[in-house]
Amino acid sequence: MAVGASGADASGRAARWWARGAVVAVVAAIVVLLLGFGGGGLLIVASGLAGLVVSAAGIWWTLAHRGPRRWLGVVLMVGAPVGLVVLYVRSGLWVTALVAVGLWSVAAACARTALRRPHARHVMRAEPRRPPRRPVILMNPASGGGKVERFELVEKAERLGARVVLLEPSGRFDVTALAREAVSEGADLLGVAGGDGTQAQVAAVAAEHDVAFLVIPAGTRNHFAMDLGLDRNDPSLTLEALTDGEEVRVDLGSVDGRPFVNTVSFGVYAGVVERPEYRDAKAETALDVMPDLLHESGPRLDATADKARLTSQQAILVSNNAYARPDPLAGGRRPRLDHGRLGVIGLRVESAAQAADVALRGSQSDSLHVLTAHRVQVTSDAETIPVAVDGEAITLPVPVTCTVRRRALRVRVPRGRPGAPPVAPPVDWRRVLSLAFQGSGRRD
Repeated sequence: MAVGASGADASGRAARWWARGAVVAVVAAIVVLLLGFGGGGLLIVASGLAGLVVSAAGIWWTLAHRGPRRWLGVVLMVGAPVGLVVLYVRSGLWVTALVAVGLWSVAAACARTALRRPHARHVMRAEPRRPPRRPVILMNPASGGGKVERFELVEKAERLGARVVLLEPSGRFDVTALAREAVSEGADLLGVAGGDGTQAQVAAVAAEHDVAFLVIPAGTRNHFAMDLGLDRNDPSLTLEALTDGEEVRVDLGSVDGRPFVNTVSFGVYAGVVERPEYRDAKAETALDVMPDLLHESGPRLDATADKARLTSQQAILVSNNAYARPDPLAGGRRPRLDHGRLGVIGLRVESAAQAADVALRGSQSDSLHVLTAHRVQVTSDAETIPVAVDGEAITLPVPVTCTVRRRALRVRVPRGRPGAPPVAPPVDWRRVLSLAFQGSGRRD
């Protein structure tokens, strides 16, 4: 107990010093700009903010319009940062700007480290377990561009004692039925090498029968595997869990009875994903349909997240546990998968001004809502709405209800896994200042 308390005190002290470093870096950046006021410090701040606003407006016009407005948006999106660089160089302010930006970057890095350290103890607990006696692994040869064959997953799994069931490349297979059949024949572990959507279906069967579940990151993005701390570069290393593994208990999401391990998207993103041409031409399809989806023909959604109400949203994203930052589609991470709460992100942007407001204020903007809930219900004036479940498009009747089953899934992981990359939390300067000026005698 004393050792644990000592460790907590040391972590709290380190957090305070990182927070103080962040404050020093901010003060230094302000001093640099103040000293440069006569030579353009004010110009650096004003032009930087203006460039951010113009670039955000350009992104909005690029996504929300076609024809000349879209081309104007591209010009603004690219031209704003280029124009800033030219301005600073021609006016001789580039050194001051570079130093100020560097100090702000240092401040942000220190602040994130300070905010991360007090929560380092919140890790998913792994418990040792005996190796499975009758593991069965379902593998999709087409997943991830052929990773099953490239990494010799079938041969390696069979050498470790697993029975492998290959899914038909044509896609005509019932994953749930195959997983249930394996359990009925005595499987004490269900594994899957495939995308997150396939993983979710097998995970639901594993949770239903309380058997261990093995994730082999053989899909394209493998977000679930990343948050479990698995090696996504070589999926065959995950097979070590069959002989030298441990278990973590994680949550499993459900949308109208359909399982999900990552996210459920409503609105704009779901409308893009449901297009048949999306798989082969993602960027082109998104640019083609976004103007319609973002304007009056696009879906307008309402949601109730526990007691909170979100009205007339263009996009709603519900995740199995909350992302550390509201940008999961840009590679965000979930620091925990066992918190028993859904992450909820709602967005409504209808003009370049609102896009700029989101760029400047982030989650403080009235256009962006970030919260957590145990239950989320999404409604619309339409009878059915497109929904993207772990990246796969389906259509569901409204209302659509999302829930989460806490610690429902026993995930077997290799003992020697690399671990999840560190989470960079959003910077809350009020918390940073509170940490920085805490008395040294206060316990965290």
